[in-house]
Amino acid sequence: MKLWDKGTTVNEWIERFTVGSDREMDLYLAEFDVLGTIAHITMLETIGLIGKDELPLLKKELSEIYYKIKAGSFTIEEGVEDIHSQVELMLTNKLGDLGKKVHAGRSRNDQVLVDSKLFIRSEIQKTVESVKKLFDALIAQSERYKEVLLPGYTHLQVAMPSSFGLWFGAYAESLTDDMLMLHTAYKIANQNPLGSAAGYGSSFPLNRTLTTQLLGFENLSYNVVYAQMGRGKTEKIAAFAMSSVAATLSRLAMDVCLYMSQNFGFLSLPDEYTTGSSIMPHKKNPDVFELIRAKCNKIQALPNDITIMLANLPSGYFRDLQLLKETIFPAFAELRSCIDIAAFMMEKLIINRNILEDGRYKYLFSVDVLNKLVLQGTPFRDAYKIVSKNIKDGSYNPEMNVEHTHEGSIGNLCNEQISEKMKLSFSLFNFEKTSEILFELVK
Repeated sequence: MKLWDKGTTVNEWIERFTVGSDREMDLYLAEFDVLGTIAHITMLETIGLIGKDELPLLKKELSEIYYKIKAGSFTIEEGVEDIHSQVELMLTNKLGDLGKKVHAGRSRNDQVLVDSKLFIRSEIQKTVESVKKLFDALIAQSERYKEVLLPGYTHLQVAMPSSFGLWFGAYAESLTDDMLMLHTAYKIANQNPLGSAAGYGSSFPLNRTLTTQLLGFENLSYNVVYAQMGRGKTEKIAAFAMSSVAATLSRLAMDVCLYMSQNFGFLSLPDEYTTGSSIMPHKKNPDVFELIRAKCNKIQALPNDITIMLANLPSGYFRDLQLLKETIFPAFAELRSCIDIAAFMMEKLIINRNILEDGRYKYLFSVDVLNKLVLQGTPFRDAYKIVSKNIKDGSYNPEMNVEHTHEGSIGNLCNEQISEKMKLSFSLFNFEKTSEILFELVK
């Protein structure tokens, strides 16, 4: 079944090529296509295109399809082109000609637009919730190990004292900025394109404000041409937000891999959370973190992939946009799998509390020695030369303790303030209200 079928049989090879993986990808959109259809027909009833007695029949069947999708028992049948065709076919099989009324005032273009925006909005919600759990795990570890010192590096050379409190807390605060990126992507996705039809609106007196309210969108994409141009742009902005989270995770994973190596020995994992070698009996490999690193590096390429796909498109709809689905839809679940296992693994890390007993780290404290001379009245440049000379002639012998108290330093992590940042960012989404609105459509 094809919604555009005019009685001509399409060449089988052409059909396979143009449909591509759409039927598989459209399963991601299935529940949202039903929600969009319920909102659309509710609006159609208010402008006289669906009868008052017909609306309850359609809504009942659509709700049944929705719960079938949620139960995992829904399929797109062989020979049916996409989710939109499947839903309309099921309605027509049950309700006859009444099922054919649901497409009035719509195109598949704005159907897939609204489905995609609802899907992306939902996936961002799940991602935000996962990020919050990882954040909580990092802050908890930061507090737990805030007294344990750790070498800080620049250029991979021993630099200055750090701590596990600082290290865990750094990645926690990075997630607060990633959360702001996710909120921006959420706001872009949270605008209603339904009613733009094929990109030029409709001669029907559609009430687009009503469908906006029914679907819990924050606003409308008003201009119908721009609504269509939003396809790809929404995905790209979401991809940038995902890549921001992925960058934080990838860097965290790299640190863990580095710190677990015997040359560093800063932390380790219980045997059951590592893998081994088929030839080297002693090996304990941090494969989870290596895979997080690789998967997240792939996700960081998403914005570029989408940019290239859109690079030379003028306004209006083009079939190129179909490929956006397979580029971004599965990536949300892959990113969340990385976030969730990272949160799990953070709690399993075994911290080496005696790192600085190794003599190679005594130079970490050269700046602290220099600063003490400055506090005693020695000009900074003179103090720098004195400490440099002491290091060179072997007379440098520091006290290995730290007195860093300013905001965000070893002795003043500001984890409460960082947690407040995250709390504020999380509160901006207002997920509960949106969930309640969508529940009303299918109850």
